[in-house]
Amino acid sequence: MTDHYDALETRDPAAREAALFARLPEVLRKATAAPAYANLLRGTDPASITSREALAGLPVLRKSELPALHKAAPPFGGFVADAPGSFARLFTSPGPIFEPEGRQADPWRGARALFAAGFREGDVVLNTFSYHLTPGGFIFDASARALGCAVIPAGPGNTEQQFELIEAYRPVGYSGTPDFLKILLDAAASAGRDVSSIKRALVSGAAFPKSLQEEMKSRGVEAYQAFGTADLGLIAFETPAREGMTVNEELILEIVKPGTGDPVAPGDVGEIVVTSLDPHHPWIRLALGDLTAALPGASPCGRTNMRIKGWMGRADQTTKVKGMFVRPEQVAEIGKRHPELGRLRLVVTRAGEADAMTLRAECASAPDALQGEVAATLRAVTKLGGAVELVGAGSLPNDGKVIADER
Repeated sequence: MTDHYDALETRDPAAREAALFARLPEVLRKATAAPAYANLLRGTDPASITSREALAGLPVLRKSELPALHKAAPPFGGFVADAPGSFARLFTSPGPIFEPEGRQADPWRGARALFAAGFREGDVVLNTFSYHLTPGGFIFDASARALGCAVIPAGPGNTEQQFELIEAYRPVGYSGTPDFLKILLDAAASAGRDVSSIKRALVSGAAFPKSLQEEMKSRGVEAYQAFGTADLGLIAFETPAREGMTVNEELILEIVKPGTGDPVAPGDVGEIVVTSLDPHHPWIRLALGDLTAALPGASPCGRTNMRIKGWMGRADQTTKVKGMFVRPEQVAEIGKRHPELGRLRLVVTRAGEADAMTLRAECASAPDALQGEVAATLRAVTKLGGAVELVGAGSLPNDGKVIADER
């Protein structure tokens, strides 16, 4: 049994980087055929975007903005030049956000995630993600079929009928949420049904804590996690090394300071921003609102792409203070006006019966006047008064949180 899906997974990291950025200018040129990208990237010379540094200079597109953009210019907010009829399937996710499925093989890039989880050509797979309107079921269905698996399109729920399918077809693989896998195994044990054919699983869409991972393993199922979205498909996935998640091929993943498009220092927690190289439906610096951090070094499994720690929370920490929204972008702006500061965290509490906020700021060496200057900037940027507390470098936790609402 081969260990890797193809040679792309084990190539030299510099060669991968060069290949991705050699393709990016043409993808950018095609993206600007869509009116919204033409506006967003106005003044950009696609031929000049050939490195991470150059890419980091482009504006981010926030996923949280997509519902309003799609409503204003249906169906795709002006970010897709091709007509809806040129795609294979057309979906919607809550928001609503409208997502097209391409006509190419493995349009959601999930086959290599299934392969890393032990799925192989000829396997029968029970797919319990929903097939109704949202793309989840079709993401895993298309990925499994691209790998050469036969798929049972079960969807979630109706465990009694699922047992009939499992006992008849004897699937070796499961795809779905970890929660439903446990429900299925528990219900089968209670009902005396035989689901022992399921030996491996690729799970997503819900937390998969260590305790549940160990329980699945004790019940004979090797389950691996994948991280993806309805916009991009499978973004990163676990491998047999069990050390973080490996970023999928054909994607450029950045980790930026929440509220900005600026890359974090290596190892710091930040927001995931993804650029895809699909010329029919490109995403250019799509900020997902999810936090993660990069892991150093290469994976023991032999895959050489960037690894991330997995999902570490939400980057959109917007909150209301005294009836006014305070956003991560505003905290980032304070940092830009005072480059001598390190990490920042705005802590929101209650003092008596009123909202109160304190900006905690790392600073290696603080002049006497700095605290007052930062307090003035805090008021100017947020239109709210607040205390400023200067702390030593490295004092604040590396968790990507820039606004902590402790009320």
